[in-house]
Amino acid sequence: MVSTKLEEVSSLAGSADPRRALVTRVLTSATFAKSERLSSFLSCVCELTLNGRADEINEQKIGTMLFSKSSHFDPSIDGIVRTQASRLRQRLDLFFEGEGAEEPIRIRLPRGGYVPVFEQRAVAETEIDTAPALLAERIEPLASSEASEPVQPRTVRPSRLAWPLVGLLSLAVLVLLVAGRNPPMQQAHDSAIEANPLWRILFHPEARTIVVAGDTGLVLFQGATNKKVGLADYLAGKYRSESADSGPPGINAVDLAKRRYTSIVDLEVVRTLSHVADVRKSTLEMRYARDLRPNELRDENVVLIGAAATNPWVELFEPNLNFVFSEPLAHEYTVLNRKPLNGEPTQWTSNYGDANHRVYGVVAFLPNLTGTGSVLILEGTSMPGTESAWNFVADTSQLLPFLDRIKRADGSIPHFQCVLGTENMNGSSVKSTILAWRVIK
Repeated sequence: MVSTKLEEVSSLAGSADPRRALVTRVLTSATFAKSERLSSFLSCVCELTLNGRADEINEQKIGTMLFSKSSHFDPSIDGIVRTQASRLRQRLDLFFEGEGAEEPIRIRLPRGGYVPVFEQRAVAETEIDTAPALLAERIEPLASSEASEPVQPRTVRPSRLAWPLVGLLSLAVLVLLVAGRNPPMQQAHDSAIEANPLWRILFHPEARTIVVAGDTGLVLFQGATNKKVGLADYLAGKYRSESADSGPPGINAVDLAKRRYTSIVDLEVVRTLSHVADVRKSTLEMRYARDLRPNELRDENVVLIGAAATNPWVELFEPNLNFVFSEPLAHEYTVLNRKPLNGEPTQWTSNYGDANHRVYGVVAFLPNLTGTGSVLILEGTSMPGTESAWNFVADTSQLLPFLDRIKRADGSIPHFQCVLGTENMNGSSVKSTILAWRVIK
């Protein structure tokens, strides 16, 4: 359960520890004002660290405490904690480069871990020469209960050996991290991958699977010009050579279209599937949507990330799908239900003005163009919607009960499509609910 920001700030306030005071200022800053989920993440790891419980901080605990994950969820195939940690690092950078530029202490969340570090801000060399008393104050250990020798201010000059030494130390740390991996934990992660029926179908030993990341530049162009770019136009690429003033005043839509952007969710999917391919002794090849060619969809297993607005290749498969996306309107995305059953709605709409922040994801698992392999499509009414689709297929605690429900009499998994409903919590999705599904004959 995500606590409110008021509760988080109250728990950290009223302490003489400058680190706790800093956390309070960060949580109440304008940078974090509308980021309740990131605020909860920061508050949680800082509170555990400052209470001497840093050894309890791991993906499993964070996923369970903050993101409603089960106690058995597998972080190696569900990257929600890593995704949110990356966003938290970016938000901390924004704070300490803006509102918190004058803070004497900085909070850093080192990559590869979730234990926050409270470190003194770097002082410019000229400042060191002219203000030695200030230097002594800034490098005094924080909240230390042990006596220490007085710090003697002195001018610090960078050594020519500094950067080579940093490189050697970084390499040594990397070697220690690799050597220190927990083999039982790694084996558990690999076993979870092998337990996922979709990965066994999509990733064959010595075979190739193509993963296609969405084209966010295309989304920006369509939003700026209110023009739909279908697959034929996308392949021709003429929209990227239109007049530079084809967008609204002050926006160069063509420049946006030319840029090779993709989302953080797409990158997380590719990163995790790369590990899946390694475990399955398969070959993964990533394609940016703009670089894919039609013949690559004929005989290979393929993963398409994003709806047709960001990944036009989805259009090739829409004739065989029941749940499809309508053309997006301003601030509104809709999943259409072509043939509703048993009182199902005819559509599910995600509106940016919705107070409940409802978003929808669609998962489609179907044959490729020649029927010689399978295609997995992960779509969403927004980036959190696509994330909900990914979390559903990657988290066996969600996926396996559904597959048990639809599996054939011989135990094999049929092709299927399902619609997922979730809530957008500050740019990320929480656990989804299956709203409707179909088995594809």
